[in-house]
Amino acid sequence: MLQLQRKNSCNSSCKINIIGITMSRNVLNVPEVYLVPYRTNMEKEFHHHPSRMPDNSAMKQQKLPAHQLHFSARVVLTIFFATGVFCFCMGVILILSAQSIQEIEINYTYICENCAKLRENAFNFDQKCTCSVPFYLQENMEGDVYMYYKLYGFYQNHYRYVLSRSNNQLVGKDIMDVEDCAPFKVSQNKTPIAPCGAIANSMFNDTIILSYTLKSSVHIQVPMLKTELTWWTDKYVKFQNPSLINLSDRFVGTEKPPYWQAPIYELDTSDPGNNGFLNDDFIVWMRTAAFPTFKKLYRRLYRVQYFMDGLPAGNYSFNISYNFPVTRIKGEKSVVLSTLTWSGGSSLFLGLAYTVTGAFLWLASFALMAIHMTMKKKKLSYRR
Repeated sequence: MLQLQRKNSCNSSCKINIIGITMSRNVLNVPEVYLVPYRTNMEKEFHHHPSRMPDNSAMKQQKLPAHQLHFSARVVLTIFFATGVFCFCMGVILILSAQSIQEIEINYTYICENCAKLRENAFNFDQKCTCSVPFYLQENMEGDVYMYYKLYGFYQNHYRYVLSRSNNQLVGKDIMDVEDCAPFKVSQNKTPIAPCGAIANSMFNDTIILSYTLKSSVHIQVPMLKTELTWWTDKYVKFQNPSLINLSDRFVGTEKPPYWQAPIYELDTSDPGNNGFLNDDFIVWMRTAAFPTFKKLYRRLYRVQYFMDGLPAGNYSFNISYNFPVTRIKGEKSVVLSTLTWSGGSSLFLGLAYTVTGAFLWLASFALMAIHMTMKKKKLSYRR
């Protein structure tokens, strides 16, 4: 819309501004008038609110001084070479550190074959089965020694398996919240399960005791600690008991998972700080693994008496209460004794990754150098 206004002082050569376009009056053939553009709502709002305009500062007007780096070929090649040397050296150090770890693995899936067959039938869940696995430790395992259980062919990364848990229940907010725990939400009599879900129901429940043969007929149980096995955030943030006093009373009206032998409040009655949802074995299992072959921390050596410096060389045996079935899913399980270094466990992945990255950067450096020398020769030939 245009608004017409008369202005006697305007002659035939007056200029007219129509929405930012300047035109002469005689082009529009409008005598002695000029057109004033109609203000839109946006223009009126902008006109009535001048405070919305950005400040006239270097920051808001994008007038700050800037510097654009221009790397020379020498600088680029130096950076590539230096980074390659660092990655390659770091990879070699990590590989040597991982190879210095002492580790022994005992697979007891088929050594305890009778127990494995017994556990294939789910109706035998209440029958106890134990076996002993002797082995010889050739060298002393000095320092801190850790015991792991290792599973083969167990897919904790299945999508529905990972989601089958109740975080509200695990942090102690609502014990009856079993909405996301299918198919292990309630028992046969419709009672809520605590802890609910497929992860909790399939918790590893073999009992492993390490014995040391001091003499030909003297067997000593190796002291092991079952606490401080978890991440700090898991123990004190993601898992909490509904109450520290009379824990069993807080679970009234709930049922234990179908495959469990004892309820959640009886996992460790001797230590209230390691019972219920705060049990270290339970928390370690609830942190699902990314691959079908994995190991989880089970115990750590308590360095007293004969084991002040670690595990001495000699005859040992694992006394195992076999409860966790794996043969039906064509899996296997084993026990691992291992030491640690500053870089972690015995995995070579990180060291190999650094080494390969360093080698690749070296190759890239030589390739860039060859390209640079070729282009430099061409420029010199053109100048001649």
